[in-house]
Amino acid sequence: MTAEATDNSKARQLVYTVKDRCRVCYTCVRECPVKAIRIVNGQAQIIPERCIACGNCTRVCSQGAKAYLRAVDEVAAMLDTDRAVACCLAPSFPAEFQEIMDSRILVGMLRQLGFRYVVEVAFGADLVAAEYKKLLNGKQSKHYINSDCPAIVNYVRYYFPKLIDSLVPVVSPMIATARVIRKQYGNDIRIVFVGPCIAKKNEVGEVDQVLTFVELRELLTRKKIKPAKVTPSGFDPPIGGKGALFPISRGLFRNIDIDGIEKEDKIIVAEGQEDFKELISEFDKGLLGSSHLELLCCRGCIMGPGMSPNGLRYARRANINDYNRRKMRNFDTQEWKENLQALSDLDLRQKFQKAEKMINMPNEDQIKQVLHSMNKYSDDDYLNCGACGYSTCREHAVAIVQGLAENEMCLPYTIDMLHNSINDLNHSNRELADAKEALKQTEKLASMGQLSAGIAHELNNPLGVITMYSNLLLDELADDNPSRKDIELIVEQAERCRKIVGGLLNFARKNQVRLVETNIEKFTQRSIESVIKPETVSIIFNSYMKNQYAMIDTDQMMQVLTNLEKNAVEAMPDGGTLTVELSDTADEITIKVKDTGIGIPEENMDKMFTPFFTTKERGKGTGLGLSLVYGIVKMHRGKIAITSNTSDNQGQKGTEITITLPRNILN
Repeated sequence: MTAEATDNSKARQLVYTVKDRCRVCYTCVRECPVKAIRIVNGQAQIIPERCIACGNCTRVCSQGAKAYLRAVDEVAAMLDTDRAVACCLAPSFPAEFQEIMDSRILVGMLRQLGFRYVVEVAFGADLVAAEYKKLLNGKQSKHYINSDCPAIVNYVRYYFPKLIDSLVPVVSPMIATARVIRKQYGNDIRIVFVGPCIAKKNEVGEVDQVLTFVELRELLTRKKIKPAKVTPSGFDPPIGGKGALFPISRGLFRNIDIDGIEKEDKIIVAEGQEDFKELISEFDKGLLGSSHLELLCCRGCIMGPGMSPNGLRYARRANINDYNRRKMRNFDTQEWKENLQALSDLDLRQKFQKAEKMINMPNEDQIKQVLHSMNKYSDDDYLNCGACGYSTCREHAVAIVQGLAENEMCLPYTIDMLHNSINDLNHSNRELADAKEALKQTEKLASMGQLSAGIAHELNNPLGVITMYSNLLLDELADDNPSRKDIELIVEQAERCRKIVGGLLNFARKNQVRLVETNIEKFTQRSIESVIKPETVSIIFNSYMKNQYAMIDTDQMMQVLTNLEKNAVEAMPDGGTLTVELSDTADEITIKVKDTGIGIPEENMDKMFTPFFTTKERGKGTGLGLSLVYGIVKMHRGKIAITSNTSDNQGQKGTEITITLPRNILN
């Protein structure tokens, strides 16, 4: 009978993601030798059709977000029946059960667990090594890749299918041992393999179930089986020989009895995810001459993903060697040879099927487009930091085009995006604060408007009477009358009161704007020309407008500009510079009025648009000017902002008022 490697279409998904544990660290992506992990919405998902079941991601994930298919319950149920069950124990068991110095104790624990037979896979390894020896000693020019590591076999089948005929056409030690057990103990027996490998679980068929050492410990704990409470027992025949060295680097090398120098020339050994890939690639290119490859996906089976975590590699290796030395001291070589001879007719052939899983490479334009989307335009932008899980920025970009990765996996890009988001958030917060302040001001002005309207209405009539009769009295008095000055004062103050009441009415009523298309440059120049200023004050007018025309209410906006320019001049009692600046966009115009005066204290900034608030001396201002300015700007659907500095330590003192108006509020 010729065995065939498991077709991937029938293979189970052995490795999967526990989504609520994934912390998006990309360690699994980084450590996956075939990049069989896709990032979707920040979650690392296994791609089962690309996965070689090496289990490396389960070993490196600190959060336990990568897990493998377990069979503890199935094996427990199997052992509870009357049907005979045999345990195939992988030769790496001394590296796992370092606390059990005597292998007979472990075998006794397995028998107490319910296994009728416990057979060393080391004997199957001896059989496989004999087949390898025939091939390597042959006269043919063919060069081989070992096939005892299922993850390596999967890698060749999926990613180097043209090398499929270079795989040694021999079954793995596990399969060889299973065939030995069925020949020795009957075809009806059920077989459970126990070892360090997850990929072995996809070889279920020749064996009934596969347990990792971690799962075996779980089962022993569940059944409360402890070393001190079992009867020691030896392995069931046939007993393995040097096959016990298979799980360590060069284990196959040491098992095949070929001259050392010739062996060095003929066999190249590599282990670990990077080394085995590099060696296969060079083998594929024909760079290795007449060499054969002995490859292990893990750093020896003693570091397999089914081993307990935190074990020390060299201590485990030492345990394997110590166990082999102790075993060989009293080893019955004659019986071993007889067993090999008795089973020499056992069919150990293997046939492998291609199952290519390569993804087409994107073209250069697609790669560049992705790189540009992450702000990578030249070699200087390619940090190749590896934070995304890929070795280079280019590899990451290729994976994005292939649908395996996302832009956000790039740490520098994500940090830039975060900074931009923070800046946008700060800008939004400032806008919200400004809107909140404007709303408060609007509410305040609305309340003051109602109050002002009431006051103005009540004062208007008596003021009219006072003004009329005081003027009549003034007309009746001669110029030299001593009472004339008193009456003139009454007329003057009554007129002042009338202006204040007029301002209150203007502030209180909801004026309608009468829009006229206006040349803003000429309009602003006229406002400047109307300003009365001392010689110590100079005026600078700058215009950066591309389109000088906008729709405004000229009467109201003239009131705005003259108010601001007058205030700016009065804020510079010792002289200074008044700067009026115009600029625009397609939809807005901006007017800035700046002075180099004394500035506005911080504590007064939030009161500047409040009616009747003024910093001027008593009798020189009503506190309504800026309130009117604010109201007119808002009626034009514009915005007004004030910045000011009162300290020489913080730069030029002075105040800047910025008004932004829509070019046409009717649009």
